[in-house]
Amino acid sequence: MLGTMDQIATLDPVWGRITQEARVAVADEPLLGGLIHSSVLHHPTLERALAYRISMKLASSEMSEQILREIADEAYAADPDLGAAARADLVATFDRDPACHRLLQPILFFKGFQALQAYRVGNWLWRQDRRDFSYFIQMRVSEVFGVDIHPAAVLGRGIMIDHAHSIVIGETAVVGDNVSMLHSVTLGGTGKEDGDRHPKVHNGVMIGAGAKILGNISVGSCSRIAAGSVVLEDVPPKVTVAGVPARIIGKAGCSQPSISMDQMLSGRSSSAGE
Repeated sequence: MLGTMDQIATLDPVWGRITQEARVAVADEPLLGGLIHSSVLHHPTLERALAYRISMKLASSEMSEQILREIADEAYAADPDLGAAARADLVATFDRDPACHRLLQPILFFKGFQALQAYRVGNWLWRQDRRDFSYFIQMRVSEVFGVDIHPAAVLGRGIMIDHAHSIVIGETAVVGDNVSMLHSVTLGGTGKEDGDRHPKVHNGVMIGAGAKILGNISVGSCSRIAAGSVVLEDVPPKVTVAGVPARIIGKAGCSQPSISMDQMLSGRSSSAGE
């Protein structure tokens, strides 16, 4: 078995590290051995582990774990990008969340990461025109995690959703790569209009807790949205906006706000370089 695990670690370093961390965790906390074995160590790949974890979290009296697991396994087998996105999300969480000390943690404990991977399965179902099942996934993700992401929304790779409580992302929203957002963020509409009505958030954006970005507007790459802001107009790249309604208060303060996760507005945001 160890020889097989070593081969897997060579082919997939992320999964190899996760399984190594899992074995250490079992030794440190034997009472969690059943959870860690069933969620991680019993599976040959990250994709299979995620399919199991998603199905266990979303199962209910209305839909069995077995059916949900078969759906998730089908999605991961049909679309390798799902696994690649999961790895990018996992590494993003580890790199950006100071409370994340092991790659194992998001898989077992972080609802932002788990909800995001479940959304990705729902989005795959949406793209296969299996709309009712994708809505079921959306409903269960909202009920279980308190995260409501429409399955038609388009989310890139390397997304980090910290804490994740009360996240809402609408049907026509687009989120680029390497975006970070905190709890209570809304990417919503401005009323009951139809059509393309939700924000387009470009790569490298950092969205603070409680920020509301409303309407079919653009948030430029590597910009910062301050906590509690209400954004109703386009945001240029590499700036910081704050307030209700949000206004530009300075430059972004660094080249990659979503990675630095600096949410302080005083001092360098108004004077630092891009």
